[in-house]
Amino acid sequence: MNDTLELEVHDLEVPVLTGVYSEETHLPQPLRISLTVLLDAPAHFAPDTPLSASKNYLDLKHAATAALPPGVHFTLIEGVADHICETLFLQDRRVQRVKVKIVKLAIAEAGESIGITLVRHRR
Repeated sequence: MNDTLELEVHDLEVPVLTGVYSEETHLPQPLRISLTVLLDAPAHFAPDTPLSASKNYLDLKHAATAALPPGVHFTLIEGVADHICETLFLQDRRVQRVKVKIVKLAIAEAGESIGITLVRHRR
């Protein structure tokens, strides 16, 4: 059995063009995006292990923010999650699984979390 490492970036607030209804389609909506990425891990992390043995957390943040295409309207937040997964798979062959949780902040009325979680495995 291979060792794995889970990298996590949680609660990024990102404005994204998304939505089905006309009142949602003209302006970006605030989404709260959290990522958990499963990587193949080396057998040991010594004190002097270089960053290349892991993955930079900023790569995860980038996939959920700047790598989202500007001006593109995602009908479903599932499409946003899928784009993030594909970006991370393309970035690094060691990425084996990506879990993306997206909460639509604009539709919460009493602080509840309404959204989706998508888990994709490398194929």
